Amino acid sequence: MSKISAPARTLRALMLAAAVGWAAANIFSPAHAETVRVEPARVEAPAFASDRLSVEVIGQGPDVILIPGFASSREVWRPLAQRLSATHRVHLVQLAGFAGEAWTHGDGAFIQPAVDEVARYAKTLNKPAIIGHSMGALTGLLVAQQHPEAVGKLMSVDSLPFFSAMYGPQATAEGAKPFADQAAAAILNADAAGFRTQQERGAVGLIRNEAARPAMVEWSMASDRHAMAAAIREVMTTDARPGLAAMTTPVWAVYASDANGGAPAAVADAMWGREYAALPGVKLVRVDDSRHFIMTDQPARLDALVDEFLAKAD
Repeated sequence: MSKISAPARTLRALMLAAAVGWAAANIFSPAHAETVRVEPARVEAPAFASDRLSVEVIGQGPDVILIPGFASSREVWRPLAQRLSATHRVHLVQLAGFAGEAWTHGDGAFIQPAVDEVARYAKTLNKPAIIGHSMGALTGLLVAQQHPEAVGKLMSVDSLPFFSAMYGPQATAEGAKPFADQAAAAILNADAAGFRTQQERGAVGLIRNEAARPAMVEWSMASDRHAMAAAIREVMTTDARPGLAAMTTPVWAVYASDANGGAPAAVADAMWGREYAALPGVKLVRVDDSRHFIMTDQPARLDALVDEFLAKAD
């Protein structure tokens, strides 16, 4: 992993920013932050208790599970969830350890226990659609691989089956471990001021919408550092590509392109095309003029794609 191409360096820079400030950027729709709105009825999922996640339910209709990304609040999905609640029963997941949600697992495993609990919850529903962002999409992908009977369809929003592929096509999970350890150490060892600076810098590379960045930083600051370190270490060393070829769940992979500070279109097309090549029937959709947080940078475009995704009979 010592030789990295120029296009890969562009994406590597984004990955390293994500390693120390990813979830800080997860406010899905800051443009809606000051909008006065009528809140749909909401309830906590009454029959589901977990120390790995909580679920808020709004609306009635076909089931849709929304999973936020690294260090993000479920509020990242709030504008989309409110809109969908008119026609769907929306299940807003909050992963433990992120954005103030309690974390009781120290330096223990993060991703697989979260996958297990999302799957356990999904099995109480009627083959829900899952929409996940970033690490939340990786979680959904693993649920679909390990528990295909529990998932109706999956939309992955700016997420890869192996995040460290951003280092280049030669990357492996084993080779990514030193970088993953460095990312985790950067999270754990920074003092409060330094950590905030990390998050603020990371947010710039991950979202174009300047108004959204401060709220994203606060979500990250409210996250448990041990949970963040465990999660980023596992995200960077989890390779879900070997399971793609056997998948039967319909998958849409929506990804971002930004000629001004993000991944150029040609680089993004090559990356997503290569990394999802083994997945039968995957639909790849590029969203231009957006960085990692498509829901914030291009909310109308993502809304339209979600509507098309949910309406399609698979």
